[in-house]
Amino acid sequence: MNRRLLLKLVVAAFASMPLALPAAAAEKVTVFAAASLKNALDAANAAWSKETGNETTVSYAASSALAKQIEAAAPADLFISADLAWMDYVAEKKLIKDDTRSNLLGNRIVLVAPKDKASTVEIKDGFDLAGLVGDGKLAMGAVDSVPAGKYGKAALEKLGVWSSVEGKVAGAESVRAALALVSRGEAPYGIVYQTDAAADPGVAVVGTFPEDSHPPIIYPVAILAESESAASAAYLDFLKSDKAAPFFTEQGFTILK
Repeated sequence: MNRRLLLKLVVAAFASMPLALPAAAAEKVTVFAAASLKNALDAANAAWSKETGNETTVSYAASSALAKQIEAAAPADLFISADLAWMDYVAEKKLIKDDTRSNLLGNRIVLVAPKDKASTVEIKDGFDLAGLVGDGKLAMGAVDSVPAGKYGKAALEKLGVWSSVEGKVAGAESVRAALALVSRGEAPYGIVYQTDAAADPGVAVVGTFPEDSHPPIIYPVAILAESESAASAAYLDFLKSDKAAPFFTEQGFTILK
């Protein structure tokens, strides 16, 4: 075979090969999420990234702090609040895409104690929480801003015991910070979400607050008005899908449809 014929055959072979197209760049979604979501949302995000190749970056904090950051133009694509009030706050300022808002999850609040000192408490009208706390502190999220703290205060008021423990409250910057106070033994009792209690082996649930003692615990979600991520809508659809549901229910959340 002469050299010219060989060259023609090589050129023809390369011409028949399909062109390799560059892989699509991974999209990134930045999420502002209530601190109580960390364990469940981290697991859901890992599954979504594995399925799609896209990435998530999550900032966890009290819903109040996140809402204020959004108001201050912090860059993010989604907001998941632990109550309706802080989602309403950003909505009123036109900072979300209203048609993407929905109620994603539900939760319960519980009384926790360090695991090695836990004994069951009957939570009812007039129960002696002040006596249980004694000279120690009752760990809660800040009752004027952190959703878990607001729910907890509402429950204690409804049960007629708030005035007896108000002076004993250690208000924390987030529900996870309140949980840590109990887990480390720095507070004998704390009020947190049942999902937080499930995430920390250092505490035990000693009582669950009646659902009618406080407003319903609802976690709304929405895409933010300034979101530029092309994957935001697909990510939100995933969070609301049957694929993601087990990651939340395993941590004790309820799915709201």
